[in-house]
Amino acid sequence: MSSEFPIELREWFERGAYREVGGREIFCLDTGPSDSREVVVVLHGFPTSSFDWHRLLPMLEGKRRVILFDLPGFGFSEKPLSYGYALFEQADLVEVLLRELGVGVPVHLVAHDMGTSIACELLARRAVGLGHVSMRSLVLMNGSIYIEMAHLTPSQRLLRSPLGPFFARWATRRLFHFQMGRILEQPLPPTELEAMWAQLQFRDGRERLPQIIRYLEERWRFRHRWIGALRTLDIPTLVLWGVCDPVARFAIGERLAREIPHAHLEPLGRVGHYPQLEDPGRTGEALLRFLDQVSPAA
Repeated sequence: MSSEFPIELREWFERGAYREVGGREIFCLDTGPSDSREVVVVLHGFPTSSFDWHRLLPMLEGKRRVILFDLPGFGFSEKPLSYGYALFEQADLVEVLLRELGVGVPVHLVAHDMGTSIACELLARRAVGLGHVSMRSLVLMNGSIYIEMAHLTPSQRLLRSPLGPFFARWATRRLFHFQMGRILEQPLPPTELEAMWAQLQFRDGRERLPQIIRYLEERWRFRHRWIGALRTLDIPTLVLWGVCDPVARFAIGERLAREIPHAHLEPLGRVGHYPQLEDPGRTGEALLRFLDQVSPAA
């Protein structure tokens, strides 16, 4: 761990530990009461990591077990060239990790950004009796599940192009800060953005981005499978959305709330793509209110 990393990031690293999962070195935090029957599992988005939740975690872990981890290619986890980075592979890893952590109860699955599509794949497996993750509830946050409604950033478009490897290699800290600022409604402290950048640099993470960004094609290819699973969902669902998100626009959240049976839409005004960082207070309150409603004995 570099001493040049922001102190918040170093503290986050010290709270977690590495686990070998499916032959990959995965950074994981398993916190809160280990014997709690209320387990929250968090799936982060692109191109960041579990660190997105460092402001909100203290609100969640009091009476619940909370499991956060960096997917392969992200954060502090291994970023191998040989890994495919397909969302199906990421869903496989989630199943293996939870099994190895001994999670034997239905979980509350909280997913943001790219993580929402991993959640959809887990739901699709569950719908046909092939899933290994039992769920008590679902929270979806600012993910472009309806990819045709998304407004991709210039960086996302470049990474998907033939220039992707060149762009990933030569992108600067200043450009990263600028692009992140464009998808936020509430500005973040420079140390927050610097922590994101540091994790992108860690283990040559930037050079993996052109491989990872292919998940956007998967959203097109498997949309009927994943949206079909949402339309038949039979667990409590919260759609928690930053209204001012210019990428995963609020219209996506509204459509999800219409199409998922009995879903509840919680709009977060004056919040962009990262509710858990931009307004952890309101985001945490909405999340806890939902969790308390669906698990009153927590």
